[in-house]
Amino acid sequence: MATPNGTTALITGAGSGMGRETALLLARDGAAVVLVGRRQDALDAVAAAIRAEGGTALALAADITRAADVTRVLERVRAELGPVDVLVNNAGSASSVLNPQWLPHEEWREVLEVNLTAVFQLSQAVLPDMLERGAGTIVTVSSLAAVTPNLLGGAAYGAAKAGVRNFMTFLHNTFRNQGLRAITVLPGEADTPILDNRARPPKPEERAHMVQPEDVAEAIRLAVALPQRVVLQEIVVAPTRQRDTSGDLEISRWAGAPAGAAPQA
Repeated sequence: MATPNGTTALITGAGSGMGRETALLLARDGAAVVLVGRRQDALDAVAAAIRAEGGTALALAADITRAADVTRVLERVRAELGPVDVLVNNAGSASSVLNPQWLPHEEWREVLEVNLTAVFQLSQAVLPDMLERGAGTIVTVSSLAAVTPNLLGGAAYGAAKAGVRNFMTFLHNTFRNQGLRAITVLPGEADTPILDNRARPPKPEERAHMVQPEDVAEAIRLAVALPQRVVLQEIVVAPTRQRDTSGDLEISRWAGAPAGAAPQA
């Protein structure tokens, strides 16, 4: 089963990790892929890989938390490729301080802007075309932190991922009878670049048993490729093995604590 030819798919966070792997898969299926992220060089590398395989890719650097950037991207896509058929909200970020006792307000706002507000802005921007055609798919990568929040992802990340899951359910309940498929993907612990910013980055041998970016990409591909009459409303993609994270949680508890607050080693 493959994404229909002629489909235009816009993917955020497409320069690495799950976004990159999703872009490669959808392009191989025949979709024209729009790569969106902050780093033009990373996007260009993915676009080059897609074109080398005979695919179509448009790489657009943008800050999707800014409404003006979202408008600019959508205008460019409509002009060159036509309306967006598939939107994959994949871009995400987490705070460096995980414990709400010490979480700076600015970090809280930044995490919600990337993980929640940007999803709202992009979804709002593509909705008119999708509803007019009576067909369209919005996939948002949330996290199991939306279901079981903890100090690994942190307070802001868990709240944002829960919020975006709620928003996608709202889209599903409100627009399903107008042909919109709203899909939430909930990955468990995944080996992506965001792990490098953890209070204790996992070791390679730990990452080997985690969900891999290509695993999530395959789930997204399935959800997109199924006939329009079918929606996989929520997809959980979790590691088969569950590792002991108790030590990580304790380290995360004290990340960013003021001097004298953390226990002495």
